[in-house]
Amino acid sequence: MSGSLKLYKELDGKVAVVTGAGRMRGIGHATAVILAQMGANVVVTGTGRNPETFPDDEKKVGWNDIHSVVNEIRELGVKGLPLVVDVTSVDQIQNMLDRTISEFGRLDIIVNNAAAPYGADRVPVVNLEESVFRNVIDVKLLGTFLCCKLAAIQMIEQRFGGRIINLSSTAGKRGSPKMAAYNAANFAIDGFSQALAKELASYDITVNCVCPGLTETARMDPMGRGDAWSERIKTIPIGRTGTDKEIADLIGFLAGPRAAYITGQAINVNGGMVTER
Repeated sequence: MSGSLKLYKELDGKVAVVTGAGRMRGIGHATAVILAQMGANVVVTGTGRNPETFPDDEKKVGWNDIHSVVNEIRELGVKGLPLVVDVTSVDQIQNMLDRTISEFGRLDIIVNNAAAPYGADRVPVVNLEESVFRNVIDVKLLGTFLCCKLAAIQMIEQRFGGRIINLSSTAGKRGSPKMAAYNAANFAIDGFSQALAKELASYDITVNCVCPGLTETARMDPMGRGDAWSERIKTIPIGRTGTDKEIADLIGFLAGPRAAYITGQAINVNGGMVTER
């Protein structure tokens, strides 16, 4: 019990924003929960998905996207704020931050998890539509840039440091067929985060990337769970997929005081599948 209390208190009084956190089976949801367990008040954002598009397991339990995540957070004894945000819009991101400050008075942590849906981009480059490529880059890379920029401005003005954690991928370490758009976005996020970490270090703001491998989330549902899924698992030395909670646990650590000397890193969480730095 004492260990749980210590974990809870690490972020006591802090305020976090997690983008792309509306799915029931997702890294964003798991991250929002772990940050809340650690004591943070959490702003949870999503795209305002049409409930008709929800996967069957969400429909079965009456899942209500970001509102369900916030309800879960509040049950942990902290505050939550659900916001629909398009991370490619400067105005919407600024409104997100303004609402965060209005509601909670500060911003300590931002986790940039939003990404374009898996699917239409997973084709050979010669068949990849420009509009699909642009959407992957806009949501994943441009969205991360805009959120980082505006969050950094707020954190610098506050003068008490902060944590920026960008979700990249092992696809940012190694190129793969039919993944060119996603590879491009994630390689760029890793480099961008390294540069930003050096720019913000003097303000006691750390910037790191978390790079998951194959993770059991709703995002991967279009791949199915058949032969292709099984073949992918065979490439993982540990012999299984990761879980959203395992990724969130690392994010929680990077958000806390024990990670104060870690910045500019792109940390793999992939069961040994990819070991490139």
